[in-house]
Amino acid sequence: MEENKQNTGSRGKTFPLPPKKKKDTSWKKWARLIWVGLIVVVLGISGLFFAVSQGFLGEMPDVKELENPDIYVASEIYSADGVLLGKFEKEKTQPIAYKDLPPYLIYALQAKEDERFKEHSGIDLQSVARAVVYGGGRGGGSTITQQLAKLLFTGTASQNKLQRGFQKLKEWVVAVSLEKRYTKEEIVTLYFNKFDFLYNANGIEMASKIYFNKTTSQLTLPEAAMFVAMLENPVKNNPMRNPERAKERRNVVLEQMLKTGYIDQETYNKAIETPISLDYHPIKNISDDYSAYYKFYLKKEIDEYLKEYEKANGKKLNLYKDGLKIYVTLDSKMQKYAEESIKEHLTDLQKRFDAEQRGRKTRPFYYISSKQINDIMVQAMKRTGRYKQLKAAGVSEDSIMMEFHKPIKTSRFTWNGEEEVEMSPWDSIRYHKQIAQAGLMSMVPATGEIKAWVGGIDWQHFQYDHIKQGKRQVGSTFKPFVYATAIMKLGMTPCSVVSNASFNKGTYHVPGRGGMITLKDALAHSQNPVALRLAEMAGTQSVIQTARDLGVTEDISTSLPMALGSSDITIYEMLGAYSTFANYGNYNKPEMIWRIEDANGRIIKEVNVEPKEVMNPLYAYTMIELMKGVAQYGTASGELGRKGISKSIEIAGKTGTTQNNSDGWFMGIVPKLATGTWVGWEDRATHFLGTGEGQGAKMALPIWAIYMKKVWADKSLKVSPDDKFVKPSEWKDGCSDLKGLRSGYGDDGGLQTLDEIKNPKPVEPSKSSSDKKEENVNENLNKGEDVDFNK
Repeated sequence: MEENKQNTGSRGKTFPLPPKKKKDTSWKKWARLIWVGLIVVVLGISGLFFAVSQGFLGEMPDVKELENPDIYVASEIYSADGVLLGKFEKEKTQPIAYKDLPPYLIYALQAKEDERFKEHSGIDLQSVARAVVYGGGRGGGSTITQQLAKLLFTGTASQNKLQRGFQKLKEWVVAVSLEKRYTKEEIVTLYFNKFDFLYNANGIEMASKIYFNKTTSQLTLPEAAMFVAMLENPVKNNPMRNPERAKERRNVVLEQMLKTGYIDQETYNKAIETPISLDYHPIKNISDDYSAYYKFYLKKEIDEYLKEYEKANGKKLNLYKDGLKIYVTLDSKMQKYAEESIKEHLTDLQKRFDAEQRGRKTRPFYYISSKQINDIMVQAMKRTGRYKQLKAAGVSEDSIMMEFHKPIKTSRFTWNGEEEVEMSPWDSIRYHKQIAQAGLMSMVPATGEIKAWVGGIDWQHFQYDHIKQGKRQVGSTFKPFVYATAIMKLGMTPCSVVSNASFNKGTYHVPGRGGMITLKDALAHSQNPVALRLAEMAGTQSVIQTARDLGVTEDISTSLPMALGSSDITIYEMLGAYSTFANYGNYNKPEMIWRIEDANGRIIKEVNVEPKEVMNPLYAYTMIELMKGVAQYGTASGELGRKGISKSIEIAGKTGTTQNNSDGWFMGIVPKLATGTWVGWEDRATHFLGTGEGQGAKMALPIWAIYMKKVWADKSLKVSPDDKFVKPSEWKDGCSDLKGLRSGYGDDGGLQTLDEIKNPKPVEPSKSSSDKKEENVNENLNKGEDVDFNK
């Protein structure tokens, strides 16, 4: 093929045409690609922002919240007697106006966090580019408005890079929305009012009072710079925890103010020479009192009901801003008496415990090694908010440990009020582990209404509820479940007799006093061998089933020591079970909520307790008769007498003490009210050395006695010491065989006949030297209060 075409002339001659130049179109292609790429990027970014703003990539706040982020109507809690008990509200703050912010506080904020704050509209592209190029090494890309957006709506930063990317997009969208709706002055004010400076210092005004005991308007330049430094990291730059670093970062803020021209050299020199001088005045959180414990439980229950409501009606309600009315069964007076009773008894008990611990190197622990003590302390350290904050900030374990051993100004609990001291967080943990804990719950057996709920002694220092959250070994308070099973399965009565000789089963040995003893006397004096024999005869599975019928859901061992209370159960479940005996054998699930209404009075939830028949009324009353002996002449009688409670008052109860005196219990029932109390310490290795002080009759029963005397004295509560338990019509003398009501001997076989049960052959133990030693150790216990022997 010819490369060049030829041109034929008029005379037949041909002339070659000049070659054509190739057109260079590559630049057009690149230009087209660039434009297409830009369009795709713009559309992609626009689409991404649209998706974020519409909530397609995660929930976003609605416009109303953006317009009114401070308007929240707290939900209110009303007691059964019409008293406003408390509210569910956001953290307590004291908002201040822009005019009350000192100028150098605002200058410090802008110099350190956002130099071009007044120039951008929520997003500073220059800062973003700098952050991307230098990987955050020369400051982040977040504006003050973005930081406010994170505080208001997006929460704490995620550690996951992808999730953090989406969070950042949300912050940008919210920041732009905030800039449209607020002036720059309002944004600065909102930011300072919303920031958490720790130690319950929510907002700049609270922070000024807590750290310096002054108002924000009275802050000096160095103090204002210190607070701005804390905005970077309130944990690392905290003057209470890290005074040296706090000063260093404060000086960085001052240096930035000098560079940006907000202050001159002389002012700067004077400011950096000023030491950080704190005047710490802690302010308790709104939920630091006893009410925080029942509110902790209450919130969980309400959240479930609100989920049900949303599912049924498609409407989402917020406990903290929708002004709900929560009507509870608590009685304001009973609640107050319960709180007072715990404080009165534990103040005295703590003094006795402290006297026993004086001079001990392993205080407050017994029977564990130094390594075990250290392990307990480390685990406690890791549960603290301080540790979690330091860990989240990327601080190493060694550095965290150093921080925990560094003395700081802090507050510690005492029964005379908070005490301001200088001690290390590590020593503070050790100190608070020696403080005795307690729980009390009181309810009406006939209705299931909870009248008092005290889950602990001080929420600020001990954020753990001992009513429904905490599970502790129940000791001898479990024995009534064993006795109830024997009555139902074996046809026994309070007058039935059982051997009280030492109990031997393989290598398992529990010393007894010998001879025969009635069920009533055995329960009154809490005799371990009798409980074990009854559990063996009735079958441990049958005992467990009885406990299940009475509302106990926790794990229960099938081995025989379960009869002595080796299981961990809550006060909530134990009291619900005991109340069944006083309610003619009908179990009522304990309930605190009566009704929930929305802000307009429409009913969201009305709680109706449905009784469940568990046992014949005759069985239930038989248990009441058995437990009366505990109060009349058994393990509870001595302490009740010392507290001035007459034997003529009808009280059915049971004391309980666990291994090494780690837990003290008393479950007490009067005709119209059932109350359970527990006393112990955070760790089971912390306890009284001897059972004389550590038994349930000494640790928990006095709280019950003090509480009931207050309740009886208040005539408006209509709970009288003259009230009597109502006997079933079938009740005769308490010693009839109940054969007609028996539900059988169970399915495990090999059980004794009724005659054999009433007249068992005495079992004499073969006492080795170790057996004798064990019997001697527990001799005093068997005279009154028994403990677990299931090591």
